Amino acid sequence: MKTNHVLLPVCERADAEALLPLAKAIAQGWKAHVLLFGIVHIPQGQSLSEGALPAQALRQELGRLAAADPLVDMLPTAKVTYSPWDEITQQVDQAEYDLLLLHWRDDQTVFGKDLREVLVHPPCDIAVVRPGESAAVQRILLPVRGGPHAELAMRVSLALAEAHGAEITALHVTPSSPQSSEDAPFINLMPMLQQMPHVTRIVTLQRRIQASILLEARQHDLIVMGATARPKSEPVAIGKVTARVLRRTRVTAIAVKTRREMALPEPAHYQPTATPVGYQAISILVDKWFAENTFHSHEFEELKRLVELKESKNLTISLGLPALNEERTVGHVIATLKRALMECVPLLDEIVLIDSNSVDRTRRIARRLGIPVYIHQGILPQYGISHGKGEALWKSLYILQGDIIAWIDTDIINIHPRFVYGILGPLLREDRIQYVKGFYRRPLRVGDKLQAGGGGRVTELVARPMLNLFYPGLSGVVQPLSGEYAGRRGALERLPFFTGYGVETGLLIDMLGTFGLQAIAQCDLEERIHKNQELQALGKMSFQILQVFIRRLESRHGPMLAEVNKTMKLIQHEQGRFYLDIEDIREHERPPMISLPEYRRSRGLGEAVT
Repeated sequence: MKTNHVLLPVCERADAEALLPLAKAIAQGWKAHVLLFGIVHIPQGQSLSEGALPAQALRQELGRLAAADPLVDMLPTAKVTYSPWDEITQQVDQAEYDLLLLHWRDDQTVFGKDLREVLVHPPCDIAVVRPGESAAVQRILLPVRGGPHAELAMRVSLALAEAHGAEITALHVTPSSPQSSEDAPFINLMPMLQQMPHVTRIVTLQRRIQASILLEARQHDLIVMGATARPKSEPVAIGKVTARVLRRTRVTAIAVKTRREMALPEPAHYQPTATPVGYQAISILVDKWFAENTFHSHEFEELKRLVELKESKNLTISLGLPALNEERTVGHVIATLKRALMECVPLLDEIVLIDSNSVDRTRRIARRLGIPVYIHQGILPQYGISHGKGEALWKSLYILQGDIIAWIDTDIINIHPRFVYGILGPLLREDRIQYVKGFYRRPLRVGDKLQAGGGGRVTELVARPMLNLFYPGLSGVVQPLSGEYAGRRGALERLPFFTGYGVETGLLIDMLGTFGLQAIAQCDLEERIHKNQELQALGKMSFQILQVFIRRLESRHGPMLAEVNKTMKLIQHEQGRFYLDIEDIREHERPPMISLPEYRRSRGLGEAVT
């Protein structure tokens, strides 16, 4: 497995001491290490042999620094050279580095090289640092216009904020004209900034950029800025404004430059590029969420510990089992979960079957196993009856009593308690999490054989592509349509429910919009074996899911798609002939359960607030 590194080249111990705290903080946030690279610079005309003693001394100094911290490594050889920058580029060519940390010099040289040349063709991502007076970092200033280096500046800021427990202020200086196309890059970044956990303030000013940054810097301990995209055309390699800020502010200032080639001609106006600004910011946000909010069911195998957490927080937990004609599997599902999670350990307070008017023995089996059974068409009949899984889930909120509600499908052949404790664990362990989705490997049954990785066709062909297109913050959700998920009542009761197969999609999108990405988690439940649906049924499912996306896009952009067709032409085939059939497939939307007076009375919530 590749070890990530922040490369810190040093000629003297003082250089290392000045930049090492920053390097370690960035490395900590990036789950990386700092690699110290010793360089002895010998002037032209002197023998390289004169570097022997300085190299020995430098190796010893760097060795002491590396031994004192597990985050710090060092290259065993200190290079003795006439051309330090060439040694650095050769080292970068030999290995992959996440960031190269360099000390700012007012003469615009770096290790004997013109900084302009370095920034035009950087060997990897670069951060130029001018250390300041303050050692403590509580507030970080991030001036951002959405330029080509904005994503790297955001990554560095987030790493430093995480390492120091600091807050970030995003500062945006608007162009003089409100309609200027120069502001387009920042507009792309704004949704990402709003979801960054450490960004506590977004300040927008309309005045001179340099004056605005220096004014805000007085209230901050560190500044992270992007360097210019065109170092050759600027009087200062990192940009005139950035250089003035580095020279005049008293706090530590960092200018970052990506490896991407940026020696561009001066544009007359903003021109969109092939790669839209902001795409890496989305990736940063989602990657961070994925790393922090993805769990595995084996983390929660100690059921007694989960019960202790539940009792210490005074929580009750309900499991709802939606079912329609599942006589083949429902008994095994109920018996397995009841024995493991109610009788052996009291993790669940109730298990309830929410049936959709099955015509087989599903309800009879559930009653025989001693769990309550409800037919969802008979719950809250005064609000009408809709058919579909989402309707059953919505109405189950009225019946189930727990503070935490879990739902799993009843067609699981390889049922195991992990399907429940895996989605409950993150909610019990972390109070910030409001909703947990399960995911798993889902083999496809072909005849009597199981084909690995063949399930999830609607997920991969419809749901995930649409989420990536319109809700990229959710692009890290492995299986948005999985039937195993759990949430806090206080969150679920405030969300609308779609009545059909679009319920999972709607809950995800609305959970994101209401509570933010960090409130959502997912858990690996390993493998799930169940009956696979026919292709035509999957087409109907896709049709409903697409309606949910359209409905939510309408709420965001207006009713431009209101006339979308709600009937689906189905291609039928029998006895050598094809023909078309038509079916009305509509996703209805139920209001948040907390808005119903009957629900409010049952929960002792008083009258609804209008």
